[in-house]
Amino acid sequence: MTWQADLFVYDVASGETRRLTDDLECLPMGGMPGEGASQPVWLDERQVLFHAVRAGGSGLWVVDAEGGAVEKVAWWQAQHAGMSSDAANRYVAQSRTTMETAGQIVVYDLQTNAQQVIVDPNKDVLTEHPPAQWERFDVERGGQTIEAWLLRPADFDESKQYPVVLDIHGGPNGFYGYALSPAHQSLATAGYVVVYSNPRGSSSYGREFTQMVTEDWGGEDFQDLMAVMDEALKRPWADASRTGVTGYSYGGYMTAWTIGQTDRFKAAVCGAPCFDLESMYGTSDISHVFGELQWGGQPHVSTEWYAAHSPSTFAHRATTPTLIIHGEADERCPIGQGEQMFVALIKAGCDVEFARYPGAAHGFRRAGHAEHRLDCWQRALDWFNTYLD
Repeated sequence: MTWQADLFVYDVASGETRRLTDDLECLPMGGMPGEGASQPVWLDERQVLFHAVRAGGSGLWVVDAEGGAVEKVAWWQAQHAGMSSDAANRYVAQSRTTMETAGQIVVYDLQTNAQQVIVDPNKDVLTEHPPAQWERFDVERGGQTIEAWLLRPADFDESKQYPVVLDIHGGPNGFYGYALSPAHQSLATAGYVVVYSNPRGSSSYGREFTQMVTEDWGGEDFQDLMAVMDEALKRPWADASRTGVTGYSYGGYMTAWTIGQTDRFKAAVCGAPCFDLESMYGTSDISHVFGELQWGGQPHVSTEWYAAHSPSTFAHRATTPTLIIHGEADERCPIGQGEQMFVALIKAGCDVEFARYPGAAHGFRRAGHAEHRLDCWQRALDWFNTYLD
């Protein structure tokens, strides 16, 4: 099984399925909960246009349906969703978010290679409430280039010192990139520097990079993240004495892992953690398949691996004040994972708070009740304000 999406052609008449690609540099957007797929567009009898993401940014590619050759058409420092074309297949419409905008509808002209914004519903509110400033930087480590982003408050003053929060994406084969994130903006516009990156295991960089995290959770991925934080803290206005860490799902795993490995962070917000991988194997909706592929087999086969890579093994060493956020109806990372972490941190003597959201599924921060989403963002901000002030 691969964590890298590829393109196939299905012949309706014969019932034959034929694979077109085997190792794309980009990640075709096949959809996910809360976000529909970007349907490919047949430009003619052979050429198929598809939307994909490369290095955290969206683009358009064309694949030859006969030979499988792939050619890049365009790439942007933005993230797009959906894809519709006109009858002549000249214009392509998509929704778009960038680091400064959200909710736009854009049209791309395949003949002139020009893109036009035709709907910009958030222009006025983002003018009145400017989003965070941002920059991109790279970290070279272990033969890999790790891409990272840094957000600064909109009213940034380089003569001041700012607390720094490291945010870790889910997956582990998710990715961060060129998009306006409410969770990131809620921190950055409140006076925080927010750092996030795509450590090895992230998607949108090709199959080899994506699969580097397999059977190595908490290994090189963790080292990548610490190196990114080290690089961010070289900035004179980044206060190394006031640092926080946060993440959700696999990002929650990595947050829980981090506080058991180091005391460098003064506060943590841990969302829907994978805390004890052995118990998660039998309770998550996907771990009986996903877990065997990512974790090297069933628990009785890989007993030592499960123990060595579970945050639960090291939680007794944690000292970081931690807020745990979890939906009670989460089937992906069941609530029991958060409950175990809460008990372990209490026993370790940590300051810890457990926020449970009734009826909330795994994706509630993106697609759940508005009051739940607002509450978890506000709780995270309040937690960091308490310990990083």
